[in-house]
Amino acid sequence: MKLIVGLGNPGRLYVNNRHNVGFQCVDLVARRHGIRLDRRRARSKIGVGEVAGTPVVLAKPTTFMNRSGEAVSALMRLHKVAIEDLVVIYDDLDLPLGRLRVRPGGSAGGHNGMKSIIGHLGTQDFARLRIGIGPPVVSAGTPLRAVDTVDYVLSDFTSDEKAVIREVCQTAADAVGCLVSQGVTAAMTRYN
Repeated sequence: MKLIVGLGNPGRLYVNNRHNVGFQCVDLVARRHGIRLDRRRARSKIGVGEVAGTPVVLAKPTTFMNRSGEAVSALMRLHKVAIEDLVVIYDDLDLPLGRLRVRPGGSAGGHNGMKSIIGHLGTQDFARLRIGIGPPVVSAGTPLRAVDTVDYVLSDFTSDEKAVIREVCQTAADAVGCLVSQGVTAAMTRYN
């Protein structure tokens, strides 16, 4: 059993935010594989099915981003998922818009959802699929403040950016299939 978790914030207010690209990718994987995200378990919306012939649980935590670890750790206990069978999909403002990066582990890199997951699991050794949302644009000489970053990730994509994100989510859904069927090394080789 693989656990594929997309990170985001629940609620209509956040649906199109940059911070919710993980939710968008999980929704696309669910549609592609006929998995209904219609159950509520372990503080998450989940769906159970198969991807590439492998049993999976797709999940979107309802804990809000900064508390994602509560849901992920509960889901792993509930479904008896080993750390090597966890994949987390999330936004990364350090990657250019539309870039995809698969990694077998690593630090949180300043992402509060990942900090929460790493803190609750006690390890950073799990697969992740990062979706580039690009950094906020500030004028030359103007320092980037934490509040600017928060406003940026909680803002919606522009219409031009939405087209790029739709395309990268398609590629991310392909990468999930590769991760599940062939492993993280194959997915890194193919999609990074």
